[in-house]
Amino acid sequence: MQTYLDKIIADHRELAGSDTRKTSDLISIARDMPPCLGFKKSLEGAGVSIIAEIKRRSPSRGALNAELDPVAQAKTYELNGASCISVLTDEKYFAGSLEDLRLVKNSTRVPILRKDFTVCENDVLDARVNGADAILLIVSALSQQELVELQGLARDVDLDVLVEVHDESELDRAKLVGADLVGVNQRDLYTFEVDSNKALVMAELFEPEAVKVCESGISSPTQISALARAGYNAALVGETLVRSMDPGRTLSELLRAGRGDF
Repeated sequence: MQTYLDKIIADHRELAGSDTRKTSDLISIARDMPPCLGFKKSLEGAGVSIIAEIKRRSPSRGALNAELDPVAQAKTYELNGASCISVLTDEKYFAGSLEDLRLVKNSTRVPILRKDFTVCENDVLDARVNGADAILLIVSALSQQELVELQGLARDVDLDVLVEVHDESELDRAKLVGADLVGVNQRDLYTFEVDSNKALVMAELFEPEAVKVCESGISSPTQISALARAGYNAALVGETLVRSMDPGRTLSELLRAGRGDF
């Protein structure tokens, strides 16, 4: 039986296979872009930073905020202390776009993650030329050779790389490629169920120098406080913010918890 992740990745690989653009041309454009903002560096301060996400829907929950204005949302995030912004660019499953990425880049001055299912070199380069400062590589969606090659290309064009894992074996694969920015996704991408304790359980397994990010399932200051005690540097928060009636206030409350103010 085909899972959510199988179908999404198959669709992205099909799109990649039909892309006739020359990778060498995109590399030339990417290398001429202005320097990236330091995504990883922005998460290395005291407490738990917040990567605030922009997304309109998800495959498991349907519409989250169908009328979301990416510029207004991004400005709210920046004004209320988000260290970084994550922009979903998958169109079919998350109702995002590269246009959203460009709009956010042009309206804010915080580092931006292109959140998508990266499967090929042109995906990496599209992120760079459309304004991203970092990309996501999902271990469970890629072979080890692809991880090596795509991370290498990203670093070559000045992008930071958030390597996403779901369990200890995937974390071992991330360590093998020298990942220095690692996210534990608490959402199982095969079932889309959330295990809100997964990041805490895995906290002691990281390399000491790695910047640690918790992804998915964060909805309260109490959870952020627990992540701070476990040594996490950041939390990526999406649904809680895009569904909030007052995302600025919600973000501020999470940040206070990350600083130990609760």
